[in-house]
Amino acid sequence: MSSEPFDAVPFSELLYRPTETTERLSRTRALRLVRSGDDDLVLMPADRAEAEREFMSLAVRVLAAVIEQVPDAVHRLLPTALPWMRHLTSNGARQFGTQFAAVARAGDAAAASQLVIEWRHTAEIYADPELHRALSANFTGNFGEVPRP
Repeated sequence: MSSEPFDAVPFSELLYRPTETTERLSRTRALRLVRSGDDDLVLMPADRAEAEREFMSLAVRVLAAVIEQVPDAVHRLLPTALPWMRHLTSNGARQFGTQFAAVARAGDAAAASQLVIEWRHTAEIYADPELHRALSANFTGNFGEVPRP
């Protein structure tokens, strides 16, 4: 089995060569079905998907229990798991930790993923002094009409 999480194949490969395409699942964790003009799909054996769902459910429940029993744990542990947090201000890191704890308690993986993406981008801005300065500047005046897309 490949160490890569997904092998990418065009969606049409599944349509035109379904047997050969699905046989690849014995050598990889999952197949990413690449669709032009639409979101990609992931194909994996149902037993693997169920095992991953059960593991994630357990991991979220354990994390929620840790947060409940040791409320400050998330604030101490997240920077180890997410090294980019060192670029956040101390207030930003605390806000992120608090928000992450809330979505972890709720067991909302999609919200947790989106939250991590947004805060990682914030850290990227803080990590680049020129970009941070440009985005933090007070803009005044009218920059003109914005054309319709």
